[in-house]
Amino acid sequence: MFANYLIGLREGLEASLIVCILVAYLVKTGRRDALRPIWTGVAIAVGIALAFGAVLQYGSTTLTFEAQEFLGGTLSIIAVGLVTWMVFWMRRTARHLRSELHGKLDQALVMGTGALVVTAFLAVGREGLETALFIWSAVQATGDGARPLTGALLGLATAVLLGWLFYRGTVKINLARFFTWTGAMLVVVAAGVLAYGFHDLQEARFLPGLGTLAFDVSDAIPPGSWYGTLLKGTINFQPDPTVLQVVVWLLYLVPVLTLFLLPGGFGRPARTRAAPADRAGPSA
Repeated sequence: MFANYLIGLREGLEASLIVCILVAYLVKTGRRDALRPIWTGVAIAVGIALAFGAVLQYGSTTLTFEAQEFLGGTLSIIAVGLVTWMVFWMRRTARHLRSELHGKLDQALVMGTGALVVTAFLAVGREGLETALFIWSAVQATGDGARPLTGALLGLATAVLLGWLFYRGTVKINLARFFTWTGAMLVVVAAGVLAYGFHDLQEARFLPGLGTLAFDVSDAIPPGSWYGTLLKGTINFQPDPTVLQVVVWLLYLVPVLTLFLLPGGFGRPARTRAAPADRAGPSA
């Protein structure tokens, strides 16, 4: 549940910050007339994300077991790829996210209402689709009933609340630091989702090695125990993984986390003197 809460919080907060920055800029520049197109674009993006999640959830139930496992494994791998790109991108752009959005919004204001709708839709829609796909993949990986979805919804609700508090100026946050820590945790979660995605492909008979276990600690860590459930919900721990799962987990987690945390590496944002963009708030 915690892993899905983190996903909902991280992805939802990105979308909330984007909306906060767009709305605050329009209010400060006296362009309240442009708020309706912005909210229209946001509503369309949220609607499409919900529809996408519903299609993933209910559309897959009509497939055979092998087809469901193949679809789940494939989408899990895609979701991990998108989330990996997102955490690196957000860490590098967190410091100048505000100025980047302001530039796009200025261009849209010149072009008219339709451009404003598209700007808001594109800014929020990408986050919405990524969130829907990764949450669905994480829920499939945990297989723990409604609790993973509940965790994700609580994370999204927290993100919306924080976004509102940012806009009101009640809360300030160091975005670079926040996205660094949550990004590192999300990489760990993604490693578990990726490993389980390969397990799905093994169950679909697309990849070999389903019966070749790396280890089995089910007696020491029963899946139904509170600590087994905790490990499953936080890092997608499986007490009896296959050799392929362990190899995939290590090949992803070690280099990706190292690059993300490495000083001066791909995940390190460019150093600038522009301190205002380091913190989220209502100022433009």
